[in-house]
Amino acid sequence: MLPTAAQGLKCVYLCQFLRNTYKQIYMVRLDERTGKIFILAGEDIEILISRDGNWEYP
Repeated sequence: MLPTAAQGLKCVYLCQFLRNTYKQIYMVRLDERTGKIFILAGEDIEILISRDGNWEYP
């Protein structure tokens, strides 16, 4: 399973935002079970990007 264009653009945008706020990005991974991109950053930041490009901060 490959990420969608909407996911890719949102991932780049969010990673750039995190870097601009001096947060370390520890992991960016595509969950093949759900099709969502997972970003782990900073001390406790977890972001999920769905296939349509919407993201959530659970």
